[in-house]
Amino acid sequence: MSFYVATSIAYVNAEPHIGYALELVQADVLARHRRLRGEQVRFQTGTDDNAFKNVTAARAAGVDVHEFVKGNAARFAALREPLELSYDDFVSTSSDPRHLAGVEKLWRASAAKGDFYRKSYTGYYCSGCEAFVTEPYCPEHGTKAEIVTEENWFFRLSKYADQILHALEHEIRIEPEARRNEVLSFVRSGLSDISVSRPAARSNGWGIPVPDDPSQVIYVWWDALANYITTLRESTQGDSFDQWWRDGEQVHVIGKGIIRFHAVYWPALLLSAGLPLPKTIFVHEYLTSHGAKISKSSGVRVSPVDLIDKYGVDAVRWWLLREPAKLGDTDFTEERLIDRHDSDLANGVGNLFNRVRGLAGGSIPEGPAIELTSTVDAALRDFDFRAATAAIVAAVDETNRLIETTRPWELSGTEREEVLARLGGACRTIAHELSPFLPSGADRALNAARAFPRLATL
Repeated sequence: MSFYVATSIAYVNAEPHIGYALELVQADVLARHRRLRGEQVRFQTGTDDNAFKNVTAARAAGVDVHEFVKGNAARFAALREPLELSYDDFVSTSSDPRHLAGVEKLWRASAAKGDFYRKSYTGYYCSGCEAFVTEPYCPEHGTKAEIVTEENWFFRLSKYADQILHALEHEIRIEPEARRNEVLSFVRSGLSDISVSRPAARSNGWGIPVPDDPSQVIYVWWDALANYITTLRESTQGDSFDQWWRDGEQVHVIGKGIIRFHAVYWPALLLSAGLPLPKTIFVHEYLTSHGAKISKSSGVRVSPVDLIDKYGVDAVRWWLLREPAKLGDTDFTEERLIDRHDSDLANGVGNLFNRVRGLAGGSIPEGPAIELTSTVDAALRDFDFRAATAAIVAAVDETNRLIETTRPWELSGTEREEVLARLGGACRTIAHELSPFLPSGADRALNAARAFPRLATL
């Protein structure tokens, strides 16, 4: 079976921060891990260009919106090299011709079902969410919503309430369980129809026009959600919709603030269009800095590129995978990053490989593998990156204990060779399982001949 993993696509109203790097690295590990197991893998990410907040940010910067979006989208695409990402496709929704054609096709399919109608509406609107909210204050951003009156196209979400509930109970997996329960509670409380367009005049025409109604543009979240299949249905590169979506396994990796869009609205749009539903949605928590959410909208930002320039990609990727909890936000500090690198990588993996290399005369010996693969597989099936990395650390500790108990420097002949082979096999297994987490670092662990200074990369 093929495996298709996709992140949410990022607003480009500001430069990328470490919170979004978390999502990219998590998805990258899932993709690399499946490739390591011999599976066919497709990893997609990209940028959400058509948001009204991008128009607002461009105006504030005194820059043409096209140039503003193009420049910031390039900054997100440029994370590939410093973060060692292995994505196969990067979609920019304002410029990718596959996306425009695919969104129009999806809209027309729902329109043919009679699932759109036009009406006037007054409600609380959050500019951060780019959506109407039910309360005067947005719970996601903690900001006061503005009262907006518009005439928009609405989608008959209520029509699909029973089908969505059945899908969530029996077909779509949501991890962790607490997030699944949250979505189920929301659906069981009743679904109302939702606005799916906005007046084009409000954004100076920025966005994808509603087919046959140029006075309206498609709401950015509707347009953005479609990216997961527009790149497949409109592909000229041989990507198969049947292979990657209809028949394969898909995983959406998203932040908790957009779970309703992915677990409720997105399945409804697919049901309306007569298309298969996604299989799995993994929801990660937020990173904070001194207790405040790291985000573009909050102004609390930590640059992943600056951290990599200062500490190296191994230190940054490892912290993002080793520290954040599966439930509950995690506070980031540089001190925690340094401590985790030094304890697990420099004094753990690095020290072990150099000890074994020294005992073996300069290279890592061949030897039998240790049992680690099934533990890592099980952890990643549960999207528990902390448990997966902990298993690798435990294997390092166990191998170090083997050195202390066997004392190979006191052995000779066959007995010594057998112990060194066991140590070499353990190191090679560790490097193999480490490679999805630290792609180049795992290779360096096997090949480097130098000691590991503080915060050196593997």
